[in-house]
Amino acid sequence: MQRIWAQDTSNLNKHELIKLKKDGLDILDDLNNYSQQGFKAINEEDLDLMKWAGLYSHKSADGHFMMRVKIPGGIMSSTQARTLAGISQDFGRGLVDITTRQAIQFHWLTVENTPEIYKRLTDVGLSSVEACGDCPRTVVGNPLHGIDPNEVLDASQLVQQVYNFFQNNREFSNLPRKYKISISGNQFNVNHAEINDIAFTPAVKEIAGNKVKGFHVKVGGGLSTKPHLAQILDIFVRPEEVLKVAVASTTIFRDHGYRGLRSHNRLKFLVADWGPEKFKEELLKLAGPLANRGEDLSKGWNAGYFYGVHQQKQPGLCYVGLSVPLGRMDAAELDELARLAEKYGDGSIRTCNSQNIIIANVPKAQVPSLLAEKLLQRLTPFAKTFLAHAVSCPGNQFCNKAVVETKERLRSIAEYLDQHIEIDIPIRINASGCPNSCGQHQIADIGLQGSVTKIDGKRTDAFEILIGGWLGNTPGFATKLIGRIPDDNIAPAIAHLVNFYLNSRAEGEEFNQFVRRVGMEAFQEKLNQFLGTDKLQQMA
Repeated sequence: MQRIWAQDTSNLNKHELIKLKKDGLDILDDLNNYSQQGFKAINEEDLDLMKWAGLYSHKSADGHFMMRVKIPGGIMSSTQARTLAGISQDFGRGLVDITTRQAIQFHWLTVENTPEIYKRLTDVGLSSVEACGDCPRTVVGNPLHGIDPNEVLDASQLVQQVYNFFQNNREFSNLPRKYKISISGNQFNVNHAEINDIAFTPAVKEIAGNKVKGFHVKVGGGLSTKPHLAQILDIFVRPEEVLKVAVASTTIFRDHGYRGLRSHNRLKFLVADWGPEKFKEELLKLAGPLANRGEDLSKGWNAGYFYGVHQQKQPGLCYVGLSVPLGRMDAAELDELARLAEKYGDGSIRTCNSQNIIIANVPKAQVPSLLAEKLLQRLTPFAKTFLAHAVSCPGNQFCNKAVVETKERLRSIAEYLDQHIEIDIPIRINASGCPNSCGQHQIADIGLQGSVTKIDGKRTDAFEILIGGWLGNTPGFATKLIGRIPDDNIAPAIAHLVNFYLNSRAEGEEFNQFVRRVGMEAFQEKLNQFLGTDKLQQMA
């Protein structure tokens, strides 16, 4: 492979120079040695390359790691779930997190235990390799692949095909930054197409007199400190063309993506500069001729939520969507989920990007018995509204970049709101511990971004509030209000804003629609009323 970007190294940042000396996948060859020598033997450059093994060093740098395990399309078997539970129990202090990209995340792991962990994962067809790093991350898909009444086509095999192609592929293991792929045939945008680097969404086109089901394509989406909505390409992609289009797009990013300032290295910046027309032109050079766009079959956005009992497209079978509060459970609960999936379904467990779980293929007659199981008292299909629609990053408990704790804080906020407010239309609240948006706060109805402020000269954890995020047919990012609210006051502050919505909305009007109608100034005024002018100036 000719490294076009390496012809002039003067424009490369320090991370790129490290990757030219040593490919990220090379760290896999070093893990056995490090597992014998211990954490202190890992040099600084290799510690960063551990991401390609799916490992991030904990905030405290005390020798512990977070590990992310890919679950392509969010579909795993009970055997895989039981293996993950065992890893968590034996090596991760029993903690299990579901991520916003359908992956499973462990904490408290040590490098000494990585050989055994990787063996267990490999034995059941799972991997953490390239779950992090400057490479294609896990491929997200519709968690209801194959059973979804709202599915234009079942894309599960395409998800697996694309995943298999990029996994351990050294042609694409050195990208400018992380790269996120979404493939879904669901009509309700379950995978947040607009914030992926490349997203395939359901479409149909008449070709030679026949209606062909396939995909439209969006490229260049992403969040972090400078969020971009993915742009639409004027192409129609047949199912058998998905892989070559994904490869072509990734090749463009590899060869032409920016490798200078690291904060400007995502595909979204290249797409913004090139525009969709030039990107399409370059893509066709690599992928060959493609049809123009057909009919878009997307109908809206369900934000990845599937709570309750629902009829599958297979007669007599149901799927049951469970709430996993803030995406966090323990090893015993995951092991029990595996048992329930086997007892009442076919062993299939699905992870959602809303950090929740689905048990699939449950005969209708078995649903009452499943609902009576003890585990479903906590991981319930009928959770209270605010807690059920709360998403959070790991926060500063583990993350090097987060400035505040998020998981338990958002739990307490949601519980406060559920206790004090009755609401018939869910409001989604997402929290991130820093501006990088791992909690996807910019697409929430109400987003919380971790910050700090001073009260009487004392440093205090705080949050900034963003409102009105929405994806789908009329996407837009949440807008930040002025003011840093101490974490002890954030729950009543949000309640004040929610009550403004409840008291002033039109019939059936959703929160994001209300925000767009009344405008940011109205919400800023309400927040100012809550804070008081003196406090607002103090916390800004």
